[in-house]
Amino acid sequence: MNTTEDILTILKKSPAVMLYFSAPACNVCHALKPKLIESINKNFDIFKIVSIDISQTPDIAAHFGVFAIPTVLIYLDNQEFLRKSRHMSVNEVISQIKRPYSIMFS
Repeated sequence: MNTTEDILTILKKSPAVMLYFSAPACNVCHALKPKLIESINKNFDIFKIVSIDISQTPDIAAHFGVFAIPTVLIYLDNQEFLRKSRHMSVNEVISQIKRPYSIMFS
C-alpha cells in the first residue's frame, strides 16, 4: 500500500505517471481500470501507473483533491496535466495525452 509520501516520490522520479483512484464497491472503476491500463501501456512507453484504493487510503485522496471515483490524474514531468473523474472514455484520456507526451518524450 502506498503512502502520500511514496506517491510524491514517484511523481518526482518518474517523467510520466497515472494515478488511478478507485474503491472496491465501484463497478465502473473495475470495468475501466484494465482497459485504461492496457491502452496506456500500448500507447506510451514510460508511464508509471499507481492505483489508489480510497477506502484504504482516504488521506491520499484528500491530498490530491479527489472526491469522486473513478478519478484519473495524469502527471507529466511532475506537473498535473490531466484530471478526469467519473465519466470518461479510454479514447478520450489517450487522445488528450498523446500530443504533449510525444512532444516531451520523442
